[in-house]
Amino acid sequence: MNSNTSPPIQGPAGKKIIILGSAHPLRGGGIATFNERLARECKQQGHDVQIFSFSLQYPSFLFPGSSQFTTDPAPADLIIHSCINSINPFNWLKVGNQIKNIQPDLVIVRYWLPFMGACLGTILRRIKKNNSTRVVCIADNIIPHEPKPGDTLLTKYFVQPVDAFITMSEKVKSDLLQFAPNKKTVFTPHPLYDNFGEKVNKDLARAHLKIEPDAKIILFFGFIRKYKGLDILLDAMKILQPNFPTIKLLIAGEFYGDQKNYDEQIERLSIGDQLILHTHFIADSEVKYYLCAADVVVQPYRSATQSGVTPLAYHFEKPMIVTNVGGLPALVPDNKVGLVAEPNAASIAEKIIQFFKNGEQQFLPYLVEEKKKYSWSKFVDAILSIDSK
Repeated sequence: MNSNTSPPIQGPAGKKIIILGSAHPLRGGGIATFNERLARECKQQGHDVQIFSFSLQYPSFLFPGSSQFTTDPAPADLIIHSCINSINPFNWLKVGNQIKNIQPDLVIVRYWLPFMGACLGTILRRIKKNNSTRVVCIADNIIPHEPKPGDTLLTKYFVQPVDAFITMSEKVKSDLLQFAPNKKTVFTPHPLYDNFGEKVNKDLARAHLKIEPDAKIILFFGFIRKYKGLDILLDAMKILQPNFPTIKLLIAGEFYGDQKNYDEQIERLSIGDQLILHTHFIADSEVKYYLCAADVVVQPYRSATQSGVTPLAYHFEKPMIVTNVGGLPALVPDNKVGLVAEPNAASIAEKIIQFFKNGEQQFLPYLVEEKKKYSWSKFVDAILSIDSK
């Protein structure tokens, strides 16, 4: 159910919860998918849940992709209000008063970009005027990967009305100390993205994507942004070219930046034959095929807090090669669920060679065991626990 009105939440069984953040029909770069999965887990635990999402999330000149909207059908089991205009202060007051009058027990707000600080901070201030609602923030990032003037002021404005924070990496928890040293903060890992279907056979996945069955496939998955280091991985492919020409890089995701730079790099390195380019937005229904077609997922990031690709790889039980930056190594124990490289082409190439020499199977028992830590029930329990302290 999608709506632009907001009837009071009913039901005495659990808490009245509102999730404030992106949801269908917005893509949200994984945030929308996360919020919808979080809402389902809250419902599963007996709480009454609504999502307040955006009618306008980004002005078009600030959005780097081709479209902000998904073509997937609306979730029939969730109440989503697409009503927040990120650039209209009068709308912020209206939505804040709307939620204030509902008097939810708990508002769970997502914070991933300082641009949202003024909008969400104002809405939260209006909500808090009811003197009853508690606010817990899930902080994806506090210091952005791509800083801009004004970021610090916007983040300071946002954090003030928040009662407590959940972070999904120790790096973000540390960054929060600069802005909210006296606020309650708990680290709990990003739960598994288990809403993209179950594993499919590798041969079937490759047939679906028209990839040769015997190739050695490494996967770069997700929106392509500078901090994610695809250019470093392309340089690594050039290193691999003379002795390991059967290793192919599958790039699956939309460019969020200047594609021209990557096209020029590929041409300069003469590695086009080593690449399989699916550089468009990957629909939710297609995600499982990309993860299951790969031998290993590579995250060659220059900087990182946490990554939504990691829980995806865990769900589909795919080993990972990650760089030694931010929170990535803590989530990918070296030589167990994957390999940790330094953020340069030579080190990444070395780890790719090591992976294929050792084989995928050595990592599987650790992946199966390690993924048990990342349940949605534990994540919701952490939110409710920090709210009750």
